[in-house]
Amino acid sequence: MKVARFVLKIVSLCLAAAALACCVIAYWDKIVAGIRYVGAKCGCKHCRPAEYDDYADWDE
Repeated sequence: MKVARFVLKIVSLCLAAAALACCVIAYWDKIVAGIRYVGAKCGCKHCRPAEYDDYADWDE
């Protein structure tokens, strides 16, 4: 019985890690926007521009 509980704990830990990864992937843009907002409020001078800013002139 102890082995079954141990296996179930490992499976639940793996499922929780997978759920966390899915949430991070799904909300990545909002996470980055929040980090940039906090960095701007703190006066971060070294904040990098958005990754698509380099390609903004290609649409013209």
